[in-house]
Amino acid sequence: MVEKQLNEGSNALPHTAIDAEVCKGCRRCIAACPQQVLRLRPTMNHCGIQPAEYIGRDCTGCGICFYNCPEPYAIRVESPDRPTRNS
Repeated sequence: MVEKQLNEGSNALPHTAIDAEVCKGCRRCIAACPQQVLRLRPTMNHCGIQPAEYIGRDCTGCGICFYNCPEPYAIRVESPDRPTRNS
């Protein structure tokens, strides 16, 4: 089973969703986040990499983390203003 680290908060607020199995732990999203709401997860993924994770609050939905991530499909920024493809 592929483990995904997703925001468990309300969908009424913007939030970042990071796929822990796709993230390579480069920390570019963490360094770029103006709100400082991302950090390295204390546990490793199945590849032995410490992926980034969203702390669960204060995301503004700016998307800077998404644009700084070199790994396709690792980060999604979900916002009530911007419907996702699954909606």
